Amino acid sequence: MVTKAKTGEGAKAKLRAHFLANIGRVLDADELKVVGNGSSEWARRVRELRDEEGYQILTHNDRSDLKPGEYLLETAKPKPAFAREMSKETRAFVLDRNGFTCQMCGAVAGEVHPYDPSGRKTRLHIGHIVDKSKGGTDDYANLRALCSVCNEGAQNITPMRPDRKQLMVNIRRATVDDQLSALEWLVQKFPAQAAKFTAKK
Repeated sequence: MVTKAKTGEGAKAKLRAHFLANIGRVLDADELKVVGNGSSEWARRVRELRDEEGYQILTHNDRSDLKPGEYLLETAKPKPAFAREMSKETRAFVLDRNGFTCQMCGAVAGEVHPYDPSGRKTRLHIGHIVDKSKGGTDDYANLRALCSVCNEGAQNITPMRPDRKQLMVNIRRATVDDQLSALEWLVQKFPAQAAKFTAKK
């Protein structure tokens, strides 16, 4: 039986070999997905090659002449790799602090992802706000919960988190059923505060 970890490592090895065989050539997402065994997590494997193994794989965030979904390895020589080990305690703290919700798109762990056309349930990961390759740390303040879709860069545009005013506008515009669902969720999330609020009435 092939474990998921071994499958992921196999995809990463194939992607590494493909990049090294195509130094200086722009590779697109479709090509890399095929190389990565058709895995939906190919983008994460590419990011691991860049951030953990130090390969200088550039994207449109690094060079203006690259389009979203295009990748370029400039040299076979990697930069110093960055450790990605994170304790279970740190992971649990960050997930709990972020309400088991993706801090980029708002998807909730275990529920069907609202932006994933395949209908997958949301899986959360821990991501760095400022990446380690850019000097970020593993301090709690630099960590956040991210869903697989946002963490793998599958979305070219990720919605900004609404502020209180925007949130209230959206709730007021929603149907009564949706407003009641939001209220039910808030009461479940903040039972002590809801009880105090009810008592004041």
